[in-house]
Amino acid sequence: MIGTALIGFGWWGQHIARRLSDHSDFDIRCVVEPAAGLHSEIEALDLNVAPSFEVALNDTSVQAVILTSPNDLHDSQILLAVAAGKHVFCEKPLSLTAKGARASIEACRSAGLVLGIGHERRFEPAILALRDLLDQGALGTIMHTEMAFSHDKLKALTSDSWRTTKAFAPAAGMTQMGIHLTDLLIAFYGPVASLHAFTADRSLGWETGDVVTVQLQFKAGVTATLQAILHTPHFIRTHVFGSDMWVEIRNSTHPDTPGGTATMERYRSIDETETQVFNWTDSVTANLEAFGAAIRGDAPYPYSDFELLHNIEVLDAIILSAETGQAVQL
Repeated sequence: MIGTALIGFGWWGQHIARRLSDHSDFDIRCVVEPAAGLHSEIEALDLNVAPSFEVALNDTSVQAVILTSPNDLHDSQILLAVAAGKHVFCEKPLSLTAKGARASIEACRSAGLVLGIGHERRFEPAILALRDLLDQGALGTIMHTEMAFSHDKLKALTSDSWRTTKAFAPAAGMTQMGIHLTDLLIAFYGPVASLHAFTADRSLGWETGDVVTVQLQFKAGVTATLQAILHTPHFIRTHVFGSDMWVEIRNSTHPDTPGGTATMERYRSIDETETQVFNWTDSVTANLEAFGAAIRGDAPYPYSDFELLHNIEVLDAIILSAETGQAVQL
């Protein structure tokens, strides 16, 4: 088992703790959470509270840290963890700047440590099936892709939450959901050439906004659009248009919600369609298991340095475009 420290016990930290509390690959040695009011909840899971990040890093039984801390802390916490010789799994976004992401990636690689990232959608069975179709060229020439990831799980947040601010969660839903979509698009099509992003505050009154839409063109020639809405019922859709066939995937539940299905429709003509239903699987844990396998040396972690860095370069460009109203060349 991999001795692990969990850093942060907010919404997503609690989700990770529940997933790993009895997992055979991970031994959560401690949880670091500055909010004393949450300590009883940590202890209720039979987990130990560490008084500080430094104490967790000095624990020789800890081999890896999982960061579910606020976005602005990721850069410094990764560098501190690497200096202490710990593998790092960082919840998205890896950083709020390309400079910060590059420093984290280079530090982990130089130290021979695994850097994991919380983009679990790559592990969904329907997405894996789509990736196989793309690799086989089954859709013909890829013409365009539309992606959406929206929900209202955070609508009750008050304006003093860091998740509502431009400084810590810029470009509306980008750091919440949209960055999962750019991760998939980059994995599918490679580097982005240019993009134009728009944000709006429609109902929540958050400084960062509650809607983001982005139009992208990739160096490979493919175009794509994405949307992330922070105040609408759950909606996840992936639609890839090819010259020979289009494929649409709709997810009925969020990755953190067991149950439900993902439905994939493959359409060549009205007389040649096929629908496949995939049961919900725990893609969050699958991603962490891949991180653990990489630490043990069983298999490489399936994210390249380019993908980790370029996703934050794209985030940088989206933030700039949304603020200026102008298209950005990468």
